[in-house]
Parts: sequence; structure tokens; C-alpha cells
Amino acid sequence: MDILWIKILAGVAGMAALGAFGGFLVQGIDRKLVALMQARIGPPIRQPYWDFLKLMGKENVVPEHAVAPIFNAAPVVSFAAVVTLLLYLPLFGQDPVLEGYGDLILVMYLLAMPALALVFGGFASGSPYATVGAQREMVTMIAYELPLGAVVVAIAWKLGAIGVAEPFSLAAVTANPVWNACGPFGWGGFFLLLLALVLVTPAELGKVPFDAPEAKSELAEGLLVEYSGRNLALFHLSLGARMIAMTALTVALFVPYNLSPALALNGVAGAVVDAAFFAAKFFIVMFLSIVLMRAAMARFRINQVVEVYWKIGGALTGLGLLLVMFDHAIRTGG
Repeated sequence: MDILWIKILAGVAGMAALGAFGGFLVQGIDRKLVALMQARIGPPIRQPYWDFLKLMGKENVVPEHAVAPIFNAAPVVSFAAVVTLLLYLPLFGQDPVLEGYGDLILVMYLLAMPALALVFGGFASGSPYATVGAQREMVTMIAYELPLGAVVVAIAWKLGAIGVAEPFSLAAVTANPVWNACGPFGWGGFFLLLLALVLVTPAELGKVPFDAPEAKSELAEGLLVEYSGRNLALFHLSLGARMIAMTALTVALFVPYNLSPALALNGVAGAVVDAAFFAAKFFIVMFLSIVLMRAAMARFRINQVVEVYWKIGGALTGLGLLLVMFDHAIRTGG
């Protein structure tokens, strides 16, 4: 077998394991931190593992009026899409498994796949609650894709403006941190773009305050109301992996630095230091973009979700892009 295929198969197995075990770990940490910030004890960090094992042992019920093939395929597609996404992201200070085979456009498509799987699964369930949840999920996706796309375009525009050959390549983004290529106005612009991406993260993950599609107190879990057993376990598995992917993407776009070059470390020592530094960046980003907002805010109504992303998110990304362009014009005399 070709060495490349061996690497890909090993990478798929590794990313699936990371998505499963690491995803439940970050979910447990998230739940524990939110509970402590709200003066509660909260569940133990290991609770998501027990929940998964319990669901795997329960009966997998398919509603009588559901479109069974789509209903059953949705959780599998969701998890497969996230595992594929992880293959293209730099993790723990190392190059992606599929480095050079994808770019930010592909990453955006793969980010949309789990949400689309939820939508199709909700519609296929035949439940009115799930149908309303699927409609809300589509509206939410339309809302947050605007700031998310603007962040990607702004970064790619800046890299293209400074002469990077493939500005949409993640390898190019990590090799050319945007903060190194601009002045004070550009720093301000990219800070606003970072805030916009932080704002997008909870909606990508279906977290409070942007969890209107599930809305436990209104729609009885909405999209997932008819899911049980292994199917529901796979959706929970997918959510944990998505938390890793979305947080790692933010790190790759805005803080792709490694610590080993500054400490003149190579080999195993350098890899360990870079992995620890990545973990520190990861948990800081996760705390700011997921934990803090979930602990401090209540759920928005679906119309408020759209307003937040089109008005606040649009303003942040629009002003950020203008500042980046203005900074480039000053630095180049254009």
C-alpha cells in the first residue's frame, strides 16, 4: 500500500479517536466551568463519557412516520464530516494530516455539513418540533455564514495583498500570521474580525445563547427530539468533535504561532512544547468563545439571532475589513 494512503488511514483513525475522546473531554470541561461560574457544582468532567455509553446501550427508536434512511444517515454524516474536517486542521503544533489537499473554502463547506445533517435529520423525523428546529437551524446558518465568510475573505485578501501565492491555503495562513503583516490599523481590524469569529462559534456549535434550533424549554430538544440510542450518541459525539474543530480553526487563523522556535527546541522536546502551547491557546479560545458566553447570557430568540449576526457581526467584519485595507494602503503608499 502507498505510504500516503497509510498516512491518511492512520490520520482518519487518529482524528476519529481525537474527536471521540477529546470531544467528550472538552464537553465535560465546558459543562464544569459553566456550572462553577454559575455557583453550581455541576456534573463531573467524565459525565459525557457515561452519557455516551448509556445511549449506546439503549434502543435505537425510529419514528413511524420518519424517512428512515435519511433519519439514520444524518448522525453518521455529521460525525464523518467533522472527522474529515479535522484532517485539514493543524493540531498540537503539527501540520494537518492532509496538508496541501484543501483550503479555507473546503473547510467552510465541511463546517456546514454537520448543521445540514441536523437539518435533514430533523425534517426526516416527521416531528413538528424537529421541523421547527430544522427551520430555525437553516435561518441561523444563513445568519452566521455572513460574518464567517467575511473573516475568511479578509484574511485571504491580506495574504494575497502581501504576495502570498495561495492566500486561501491553511498552510499559508499558519506560515504568515496576519498580525505580522500589518500595522496598528490592521491590528485593530483583525481584532474586530477575531471578535466576529468568537461570536460565530456558539452558533456553529448550537450553544447558548444561539441554541434556538434546539431550545430545550420551547421545542423539547427541537432537532434531536426524536433521536435516541446510537443515533443520539453519534450526534453528541459529533458535537464534541465540532468543538475541537471550531476552536482549532480559530487558533489556526489568528494565533498560529509555535513556541519551539523562540526557545530553540527541536525534535521531541520541541513537539511537546508546541503541543502544550497549542493546548493553552485552545482552552483560552474555548473559554472566551463558548464557556463565557454560555455562562453569562440567556438564549436569544431566532429573530434576535439574525439581528446579532447581520447587524453586529456584519458591522464588526465590515469595519475590520476596512481597517485592514486602510492599513495596507498606508503601508504600501497605495
